[in-house]
Amino acid sequence: MTEKAFAQADADWLELIAGARSWFSGPLGGLLLFEEQRLLEDELARYFGGYLVHYGPRAELPPGAKQIQRSVHLGAPLPGVEIACEESAWPLSEHAADVVVLQHGLDFCLSPHSLLREAARSVRPGGHLMIIGVNPWSAWGVRHYFTGDALGQARCISPVRVSDWLNLLGFALEKRRFGCYRPPLASPTWQTRLAWLERRGAAGQGLGAGFYLLVARKLVVGLRPLRQARREPMGKLVPMPVAKVSRCDSKHEA
Repeated sequence: MTEKAFAQADADWLELIAGARSWFSGPLGGLLLFEEQRLLEDELARYFGGYLVHYGPRAELPPGAKQIQRSVHLGAPLPGVEIACEESAWPLSEHAADVVVLQHGLDFCLSPHSLLREAARSVRPGGHLMIIGVNPWSAWGVRHYFTGDALGQARCISPVRVSDWLNLLGFALEKRRFGCYRPPLASPTWQTRLAWLERRGAAGQGLGAGFYLLVARKLVVGLRPLRQARREPMGKLVPMPVAKVSRCDSKHEA
């Protein structure tokens, strides 16, 4: 591991996160983070509130949330993390955050379902959950099957599947964005030469993009409408039979 943990934690989890950190500090991971930063700044500038929670293997908080009063970096007990916790047990109260950002958190975790539930629980009703992941339908997603570096340990869960999970957790998907259309080439020279792919790729609506960004809003549970009291059916008015009186009878009586 490239960084020393400051608390005890699951050894496999620490190795996974530390390896991902090292990869993101290299040329390939750095390219992804560079392209992600542009979209993150654009999205986070729209939100305001008290707390933003960031979870992921990168060591630094993503800048851009200028209208958020406090940003907190959650994660494994490694340098740069402000609140150390397990991925399935966040030390946050329910509905504590206005915005939660999972930046490659689902890619590098032991249990994506548990992590996503913790993130969803921490978002207040009406708040937002932002998820960034490696797009499996791209050259980056294909590369993780054949490489021996940390990217090979990534889960690369598809945005469609993550969207389904969010729907089950009570979130409405508001936006789906993509970025990093350059292939995973480590050479800085080729990264510069192929920079034009970013402009052309933006018109392709995510086809071949290296990562995806999902923005989902937590639905507000409304008041349950009161049921009207059941009304018992009233009996129908039935006309009573009237005896006919003949004129002859009337004359005799007179």
